[in-house]
Amino acid sequence: MDKIQVNIKDVLQTVSQADIEALRPEAEASLAKLTSGTGAGADFLGWVKLPAETTDALLDDIAATARSLREACDVVVCIGIGGSYLGAKAVIEALGNSTGATDGPQIMFAGQNIGEDYLYELQEYLRGKRFGIIVISKSGTTTEPAIAFRLLKAQLEQQAGREAASKLIVAITDARRGALRSLATTEGYKTFVIEDNVGGRFSVLTPVGLLPIAVAGHDIHALVEGARQCQKATLDGTDKSALTYAMTRNALYRAGKKIEILVNYNPKLHYFGEWWKQLYGESEGKDHKGIFPAAVDNSTDLHSMGQWIQDGERTIFESVISVERTRHTVVIPTDAENLDGLNFLAGKRVDEVNKMAELGTRIAHVDGGVPNMQITLPALEALYLGQLIYFFEAACGISGYLLGVNPFNQPGVEDYKRNMFALLEKPGYEKETEAIKARL
Repeated sequence: MDKIQVNIKDVLQTVSQADIEALRPEAEASLAKLTSGTGAGADFLGWVKLPAETTDALLDDIAATARSLREACDVVVCIGIGGSYLGAKAVIEALGNSTGATDGPQIMFAGQNIGEDYLYELQEYLRGKRFGIIVISKSGTTTEPAIAFRLLKAQLEQQAGREAASKLIVAITDARRGALRSLATTEGYKTFVIEDNVGGRFSVLTPVGLLPIAVAGHDIHALVEGARQCQKATLDGTDKSALTYAMTRNALYRAGKKIEILVNYNPKLHYFGEWWKQLYGESEGKDHKGIFPAAVDNSTDLHSMGQWIQDGERTIFESVISVERTRHTVVIPTDAENLDGLNFLAGKRVDEVNKMAELGTRIAHVDGGVPNMQITLPALEALYLGQLIYFFEAACGISGYLLGVNPFNQPGVEDYKRNMFALLEKPGYEKETEAIKARL
């Protein structure tokens, strides 16, 4: 197998093949809206043809910048939130060593929270170390990353000197405007552009994700090539996996299944689930509609969430990411005492046990009334992760249109910001401050 595959046979006890196929004309029309730019949110469709339009010259520039940071730094801190953080984290974790061991700089993250202890401890950890910064923000004024960058920029300039620090900071920002663009121009930072027509949650295959992934030592050319393969097959109709996934999850939603649980059986995919949750949650949760995205890491979470999934309210379905091949081989040994009773597993690979846990769980959950889709990935390699990223992005756009929402805006995200700025008495929010204090 050289590409991802989708199997929907274990949903057919809940929705029929006819129920799913009834959505095909609408799904194909939704895909056509993506390719033609005629649907809601058309200003943010730059990701649709992005893999094919990404030049080798840009990838080479990103790779060269990554090499410079790898040579100069023991730690590189990526500052960003939401899509400016989760995509890179997902790929780095999936392709990296589970222990965190690396042959290059340690990749750390900031600006994804407003934790005072987190920032204090990060600054203490960086004290005396050679570190660099990748700061990611279209505007440069988003609260969480702006706070982190203000603190870490000052620390880097204090430790390395302002001139040296300017060579250790890379800004990924708007092409022309915004506070970060102005600062980068003044200080002479190396920069990459976040295009206006690519929203944050769709930005992992832009410099936003590719630079941190390259600094971590992973092959961004292969990652983008996987996405190119999936883009071509999806848009020319030779691979209908994204259509099938979008149609099936919407048929289940219309049948009363309101919660989708993305399941993995490989701990390296934990942050992939976090990226997927943002992609689908922020794209579909609008107008009091939308499938709620949740994620579990099995078999770990079978010992915590397993009971609820097996016997709880039947408003859920699962999409299981199966990884066909592992990187390493570990065989379970024989033990003469056999006190743990595991000699029946002696000689078997750990992955065989894991796959039987996966299969047994899927059977149990289907028998318990939980429809299951299976998404099979050949291996955790850059090429296939590129395919998987584009598959989920394309399916998300199709699915959002099937739901009847604009998949590419996020109006609800601004509500908390208005309240926070009013409570902090930000200039320009005087009326909001007065109103919210009256409420309190």
